[in-house]
Amino acid sequence: MSEDEERANQDSDDPLAALERRLGHTFARRSLLVDALTHRSYAYEFAAPEVVNNERLEFLGDAVLALMSADLLYSRYAQADEGMLTQYRAALVQAATLARFAEALELGPYLRLGRGEDTMGGRTRTPLLAAAFEAVLGALYLDGGMAVARAFLEPYLLGELGRIEAAGVGQRIKDAKSRLQELSQGALGLTPRYQLLEESGPSHDRTFVVQALIGDLVVGQGTGKNKRQAEQAAALAALADPGWRQSDHTP
Repeated sequence: MSEDEERANQDSDDPLAALERRLGHTFARRSLLVDALTHRSYAYEFAAPEVVNNERLEFLGDAVLALMSADLLYSRYAQADEGMLTQYRAALVQAATLARFAEALELGPYLRLGRGEDTMGGRTRTPLLAAAFEAVLGALYLDGGMAVARAFLEPYLLGELGRIEAAGVGQRIKDAKSRLQELSQGALGLTPRYQLLEESGPSHDRTFVVQALIGDLVVGQGTGKNKRQAEQAAALAALADPGWRQSDHTP
């Protein structure tokens, strides 16, 4: 029996083994990984003391992501000011970016979803995938510590930064909205507009979620501590994924 055949047989007996290989970590506490993959719809539908949803791990993973992304950006862009670093971080941690990470990890098939959520396409929904990615990161941190979490996460962050830099955002990141407007008007003859999707948190610590639209095509989404930051982050997301330039879409 070849090594690949042996591994396939092992995976059929232990489906999470293949995921652990992609994560680069074998869990000492496998229950943490199972919890990270458990959506609240599953926990509600199959209520039992041992079934725990992933929301607490998502909370922890969000904090780990914020620290690691800030640390990476601080080291990588020594001349960048706080505003520039904030915009880069917003692009790295937004839901659309994390969902892409989850898709690259092929996380969807492993998620434990309630029947209704599964039927409605939950395995491909951006918010659900982003939350699961953060929960898995939280589980890695708890089981293996910061070094294990960093070894897993950093290649994703570096890859995304590469995409942003290749898009030519670079030094103009502080005014991503102006750059997006120039490109949009040049390519499509349209001016981007911005729509507030969500505003949450206490009055002293608000979080804003904004989407950028060209015509009625959504081209980016971003978050920030005020609407201006969120708009800049949404524009940056559009600049980092410029497929909209070839769109024949009209308002």
